[in-house]
Amino acid sequence: MKLLLDMNMSPMWVAALEDAGYAVTHWAALGPADAPDHVLMSYAHDHGMIIFTQDLDFGIALAISGADSPSVVQLRAADALPSAVGRPVVDGLRQTRRELLEGALVTIDARRTRVRVLPIRPAFER
Repeated sequence: MKLLLDMNMSPMWVAALEDAGYAVTHWAALGPADAPDHVLMSYAHDHGMIIFTQDLDFGIALAISGADSPSVVQLRAADALPSAVGRPVVDGLRQTRRELLEGALVTIDARRTRVRVLPIRPAFER
């Protein structure tokens, strides 16, 4: 899996996730720090990448658009450094690999991992 780290993620995640076997690129190496979310989403979609972020706006954008890609992993943690939540993140990525490759919104916190398969549909459409 190829991961695209949002600007709000510490660059320390690059080494932590590469050590776990992932191809990782931080957005800082690709584009401007103030790029809007839709630019990252378009880049990730075009390059077969999964966005890793703490920004809830990506999930909202997926729900509003009805898009089936790119997959997004949202980290929900007060301390979002790999030293604090690296293990739950790597475990969550491994547990949801198939869903992420097919299109999913995955939320990971220190205690659990939740998956929403894309496209996200309103409850009345399920």
